[in-house]
Parts: sequence; structure tokens; C-alpha cells
Amino acid sequence: MNLRTKILLYSLFLFLPATLAAQVRGDEDAEMFNRARQRDQQAIDGAVNGWWTESMKTVDQRIDWWREARFGMFVHWGVYSLPAGEWNGRQVSGYAEHLMRKEKIFRADYLELAHRFNPVAFNADEWIRMAREAGMKYFVVTAKHHDGFAMYPSAVSDFNLAAQTPFSRDPMAELAAACKKYGVRFGFYYSHAFDWEHPDAPGNDWEYDNPGGDLLLHGGANWFDAEPQRLPKAVRYVNEKAIPQIKELIEKYHPDMLWFDTPHKLPLSENIRILKVIRETDPDIVVNGRLARSSAVMFGDYKNTADRPAEFFPVEGDWEAIPTTNESYGYHRFDRSHKPASFFVQLLAKSVSRNGNLLMNIGPMGDGRFATEDIRILQDISSWMEKNSESIHGAGPASLPPQSWGVVTRKENRLYLHVFDWPRDNRLVVGGLKTVPEKAWLLAGGAGQTLPLRKLKTPDLELRLPATPPDSVNSVIVLEMAQPVAADTVRLLSDSRANRLLAFDAQLHGSGFRYGDGKDKRYYVDNWKSSGQWLSWRVRLNRPVTCQVVLKYTGSAGSGGKIRLEAGKQVMEAEIPSEQKLNEVNTLPVGKLKLKKGVTRLELKPLSFGKEELLKLLEIQLLPENKN
Repeated sequence: MNLRTKILLYSLFLFLPATLAAQVRGDEDAEMFNRARQRDQQAIDGAVNGWWTESMKTVDQRIDWWREARFGMFVHWGVYSLPAGEWNGRQVSGYAEHLMRKEKIFRADYLELAHRFNPVAFNADEWIRMAREAGMKYFVVTAKHHDGFAMYPSAVSDFNLAAQTPFSRDPMAELAAACKKYGVRFGFYYSHAFDWEHPDAPGNDWEYDNPGGDLLLHGGANWFDAEPQRLPKAVRYVNEKAIPQIKELIEKYHPDMLWFDTPHKLPLSENIRILKVIRETDPDIVVNGRLARSSAVMFGDYKNTADRPAEFFPVEGDWEAIPTTNESYGYHRFDRSHKPASFFVQLLAKSVSRNGNLLMNIGPMGDGRFATEDIRILQDISSWMEKNSESIHGAGPASLPPQSWGVVTRKENRLYLHVFDWPRDNRLVVGGLKTVPEKAWLLAGGAGQTLPLRKLKTPDLELRLPATPPDSVNSVIVLEMAQPVAADTVRLLSDSRANRLLAFDAQLHGSGFRYGDGKDKRYYVDNWKSSGQWLSWRVRLNRPVTCQVVLKYTGSAGSGGKIRLEAGKQVMEAEIPSEQKLNEVNTLPVGKLKLKKGVTRLELKPLSFGKEELLKLLEIQLLPENKN
């Protein structure tokens, strides 16, 4: 389906609700509702038939550095970093940067907090040096988050660092200079659609009578369609604060990229209008995918996927995910859920193997320092990147199927095997690789120490490895290819280690399935409600093996039923309990499966359903009985 067909279908979607609404609302309301829909359609048409399509002719030139970088640092830092998840002596759970909203803090009280914000330990050079040493090639910092507070001297609004805090320096200017010094690309996060201090902006429903907040006032999420007479207020905020500050940031600091979020708080027409201003001000700035998007068009330069991911759902084209070191983006003194550096080293390799970028978040403390836990994570990542960055920067996906031991990235004529699970017998089989490499070596050891390799009779390659891996988390092996890579697309299962068949890697049959966002416990396929929906995986074995089959899934209050797993002529059935841990990982042993040598298609089909859906499938685990 081409772009213009998608636009036409979206147009029909836009105007159908207006027709239905006219039957239950007065003519005046229906006309206003219609005008609201027409507003968005006119914005789409004007962009697609004009300036936006023209600007996308240079997207490859604009985004080339971003594609090469693969790894960046995200920083959430603001007035909220001082209380750090505490208010009036009480611990506040969740994102620390959402303190103002969660505690319903009035503007005047937030200013009292700002008057105490004095990050005297802030050192821009130190921040960027640590990012650069960790292999991060771009840096994005919150110039203004949802609290509406500008972290730089803004001439547009006095709700800013220079006017309201004792801190007399400009941290944005210092960070821009440090990025230039270390060769790191520089960018801003700007909250364009959410602003809790401004009386005209969406979001603050505790001090102002504004839509877009937790109380779902004036039509809730679709307030601009339900009550379009309120739109002029939001337009005034965009005209008087959002657009002027965005232009101010561009003209004052000359960033390489701008990062936006929560576009649903404003109508699409306003988001498109903001993007148009950016393109007119500086056409070379990279803009992420969360500024303006519809069901038919993503108007940014690349797609944004999950916050805090553990796995990645399939995405076409350029994309970026944003993990954070613990579970809060802003500094939260009570959040001790920091992940080990190994999590990020492996996550980075996974993202590159799927053609994505990783923008890893750090939440500095209120005094301007990085927390010791974050410094330790960065240092450990630095140790790995110092030896293995070649397999990340400028690399992308290979054409090989999923591997049981790790992932594969590729750059030019080299394949990089990221081995997370080092084989105990020192034999690594690369499944599906038909082309014989010219030579192989451990990236950390250098090309002078080659590894023995041999082509198997199957479409696989075997490498002989040292007994001890050079890295316990992710050892990288380089395969130098003299010829174009030829690959088999069927996944080779291991006959000695656990195999994880992710729902994200399954072929989906039938309509209605949805992907989870990839977070821990949410890397599922869900909305499984029809007998016409099922999943399949094509797998291959080089010798017969008997496996224990285990389902991992999460459930909802209405999930349950019965499933059927087919592997050739073998059939296994299992009940999905209606009583289960909600929003937690459930494990269900299904039984033993005897898999033959060669290719097998595993099919998971529903036999009956609970009240709402079958389950939210995370993965099928195949555990060989003779596994090491």
C-alpha cells in the first residue's frame, strides 16, 4: 500500500466519526467537530503534498550520522532532580520527573523548589567525556520537560533556570561546547505538548481547568475533537511559548537533533505546524518520531519504539529505543533497581542486529553529579566498548536467522558474532551461514589470532573457540567474508542449550494481534481473541532431540482457555489457567516434544478462550534433555 492510499484511508477514518456524531449531537456541535477533523486533514494534505515530502528527499543526508552512531546518552535533568522522588517527607513512586503532576504541585510552590535548585557540582565536560568513553556518539538533554521549566536562560518565559534559581551558568551552552570538544552530536528534548506551568497548555488539571491531564476533562484524550472551542487556548500556548522556545534553542545552541514526546496531547495539526517551523529554521536537524504522527504517516526522521525495553518487536526502517539505568528517567533516590552493565551491552547488540539505535538514559542528581550506580554502569560499558565498538558503530543487521547463543551484526564485508552464551564444548555453530568466511578471530584479541572453522554439510558453520571467553557478557567474533553472504532463513535450534522462541519472532496468522512494547514482562503478542489467530515458527535441527516445552506468558483478568501446539504429526494440548498472576510472568510446562532432524514448523493455536483473550504470549522455551 503506497503513501497516498494510506492517506485516503486515513481521511475516511477521520470523517466517519463526524457523520455518526451528527446523529447524537446538535448541528452546531457536529459542525464544530467536522471542522476539527478537517483541520487535521488539511494539515496532512499540506505537508504530504508540499513541504514535508520535499524535506524527506534529504532525510538520508540528514540522518546519516545518527545511523552510524547507534548509541547515545539521554539525560533527564531538571528541578525535579532536587527532591528526587520525595515530597513533603513522603516517597513518591514512579517517574521522578513527573513529581509536579503526581503531587498536584501549584506553579508558585514549584517555583519555591526552583529557588533552591543550585547544581554547583555540574560539570559538562565530565558528563560528555563519560558518554564518549562509553561509546555514545550523541547526547540528548531535557531543555524543557513536562513541568514547563526551561533549563537555560530563556527570553520567552521567566519559568527558567536563570530567572528562578541561584545557578548563574548556562548548562545547555556548556554541554553544547563539551559535545563539540569530544566529537559527540548534541540534541535537546523539548516537551511541546505537555506543559504543567502554562495556563493555556494541556496537562495541568489541578490548578487550571485544562484538558490533557489525569482527570480526563473536556473529552479526555480527544479533547480537541470533543470540545474544539478550547483549541485556541492551546494554539496560544504553542504560538507564545512552544514555537518561540524551540526556535530559541535552534538559533542559540545549533543542535544536531530535537527529541519530542506525548504528541497526543495536541491535535495533529499543531504538531505538524511545529515540525514545519523546525524545517524552515534549520532543515538539517534530525527530528524523532514522537513529534507528529498519524495512523498513516510518521512525520519524523525515524521511529521511536519502547521506553525501558528488554526485547524489540519487529520494526521496519530506522528506529530508536530508550532504556534507563533504573526505572525512572529523572533521578529517584529511592529507586535502586539499577540494571547491570551486562544488560545494556547485550541490549545494544540486540538493537543493532535489528537495525535500531539505543538512547540510554541517565538521571543526574540535583547537585549536577551522576549517581555512583550510573557511573559504575558507564564505566563497565566503556570497558566493553573499548574492545568491541567496531561491531556497533556503523554496523547493522545481518541476513542470518536468530541464533541460540546471541545475535549477529554486520558492517561491510564483516559479520560480528555477539556470543552471550559461550559453548561449554568450545564449538560454536553459526546457524544458516552458507558462505565460508575467509578467516575468523576474536575482536578483543586481534586479527592475528585466527580461529579454526569448517563448513558443515548442513547450511551451517562451525568455529572452534578457546576454553575461556574473552568477555563473560558478550564476546565478539569477527568473520571476514570474501564473498556475498548467503544464508538460510530457518532458525537452527541448539541441541544442548535452552532455545527461546520469542513471540516477537513468530509469524503471525490472522488479524487483530498486537505487539507489547518490549518492556520486561511486556515483550508479548496479545489481543488473541479469535480461533483464526495463531502463531508459527520454522526451526531446524542437525540431529534429533527431545525437548521439554515451556510457555512463558502474562495474563489479564479475562484470559484463559486451551492451546494446541503442533510439530508435524505431534500434538500437545495445555490448559491456560484462568487463575494466574496478572501482569506477571507465568510459566506453564506443556510436556515433551520429540523433534526430528531437519525442518519443523511449530504451530501454536487456540482451542478455547477465557472471557477476553487466550493469553499474552512472551515466548516458547525448548529445553533439550541433554542440555549442558
